[in-house]
Amino acid sequence: MDITSITALNESLGVADTKQTKVTSDNSEAFRSLLDSAIGMYKEADQLQKKAEAAEMNFAMGYSDNTHDLALAQQKATIALQYTVRVTNKFLDAYKELMNIQL
Repeated sequence: MDITSITALNESLGVADTKQTKVTSDNSEAFRSLLDSAIGMYKEADQLQKKAEAAEMNFAMGYSDNTHDLALAQQKATIALQYTVRVTNKFLDAYKELMNIQL
């Protein structure tokens, strides 16, 4: 299983460098890797949201007149949030399915 962060989208566009987290065969290491990836994804989505809010404030106060940068920051934040919500929902579905397994 290979989990990448949201910045992988930027890499495909040639915007930023990313590193991928490989999950190992050891269960404790695999869970730790998965959890670290998920936490990183939430932090990254939060940072993109804060950058979008800062761009909105700069535009509203007249410090910036570049609507392209504003729209780009807002779109990145929106995509990051949608991606994070989808991954979270899939994780919760998997958790519910595991909890329904009869032993």
